[in-house]
Amino acid sequence: MSEASFIERLRTNSLFKSFLFYSAFRAVYGFGILLVAYFFATSTEAPWWATLLIFLASMVFSRVLFRFLKKSSKKDEEQSLPLE
Repeated sequence: MSEASFIERLRTNSLFKSFLFYSAFRAVYGFGILLVAYFFATSTEAPWWATLLIFLASMVFSRVLFRFLKKSSKKDEEQSLPLE
């Protein structure tokens, strides 16, 4: 098994592509939420549990946002496929 063919198979594997997309999404979104929560906790007089509410709301919102992004990326892939 050559390394070039392994890398090529990995690049074309839809499960691997989904994993990379999800990982990148979580990294960027998670960093953004941490910044928002940090500034909220340090800049306001809100109780400590308000920051927990931000994290809980973020969990729900990120799922909805990721599903939307996933659906729109599938639509783009379907439109870019050549007709046979």
